[in-house]
Amino acid sequence: MKKSIFSLIVLILLFALISVSCTTTPEAETQPAQPVSEVVVPVGLDGAAARAGDARKLAVDFECPAYFPSDWDAAETQYIAAGNLPRSNASEIQQAVASYNAAADVYDDLFKKTIPLYAQAREDEVMIARDDLIATGFTYSFPDYLEKADEIALEALDQYEAGNYYDAKDTAAKALYEYEVLMMGARIFLTRQEIVDRGFWEFDSDNFDKADEVTIAAIDEYEAGNKETAVTNAEEALLRYNLVLSNGWVAYSAVRRDSAVSERELALYERANIAARDSFREADAIYNQAGEAFSSENFQNAAILFTDAEALFMISRQETWEKRIRAIETIRLAEEKIEESNETAIEAERIIEGGSR
Repeated sequence: MKKSIFSLIVLILLFALISVSCTTTPEAETQPAQPVSEVVVPVGLDGAAARAGDARKLAVDFECPAYFPSDWDAAETQYIAAGNLPRSNASEIQQAVASYNAAADVYDDLFKKTIPLYAQAREDEVMIARDDLIATGFTYSFPDYLEKADEIALEALDQYEAGNYYDAKDTAAKALYEYEVLMMGARIFLTRQEIVDRGFWEFDSDNFDKADEVTIAAIDEYEAGNKETAVTNAEEALLRYNLVLSNGWVAYSAVRRDSAVSERELALYERANIAARDSFREADAIYNQAGEAFSSENFQNAAILFTDAEALFMISRQETWEKRIRAIETIRLAEEKIEESNETAIEAERIIEGGSR
């Protein structure tokens, strides 16, 4: 009896255990699988990659690839290889860190070799622009403008010597821009002066007056620090002055052509083509060249050639006149000699006649 009760209890417990096992197993299966532990990239790798990237950017910004192309290709190969290294464990990560640092060192060395060359190139650019500006004579009339540009250039030099390379780069570009803006002012100044000296403003007074107006506006904007607006006005002023100059050459060459035609006709009328044949032929050859230049709309050259031809036609006329004077004098002397001979003959005849008596 006891055995039967004991067996029943065992069966009940087994059944309970089986039931618990069956009810809890599905819940266990629905639980998300535990994630595989990931490799944590240490700060050293990020730092090394960032250092290499910064060193590379610095080298690019200061044109290292242009100065040392073969060295640059080698550095790029090393940098790319560092980025492709595996990093699944600590050893591989350390290898990647070392590779990035080595690439950064190469970029740094390239930068150190490049920066003196880069700085010299920028200095040369600035100095060439400055010398070209001074050569125009513009700065003699406006020395204050040159002084301000020079101050910017000197600031760039100070920044470079202090190791502030990015600031030096920007300031040097600013100085170069300043000299270039002043060069535009110099071109305006010289073009206007040529127009006035040649009297061409009379041929296109409307554009000349408008150019003067825009030039004054450009100066005002420049002195107010509005460089972009000043440049825009200066470009318009220079365009108008060049138009006046171009129109002036067209009109002036036509005037010179008319003068040369008149002088040639006078030379032909006075028969200089015969009396001063060589001079006339030289003048006529240049006159024909001037006509060709005028037809080709090379008005400046045409004006110069017409002026030369006009002068040579005048010379041929002068030679003709001088030859005519000499001929007249020769005839006069000959006539005097003939007259003297006649008087001598008469006197001789008188003496003979007197002696025969």
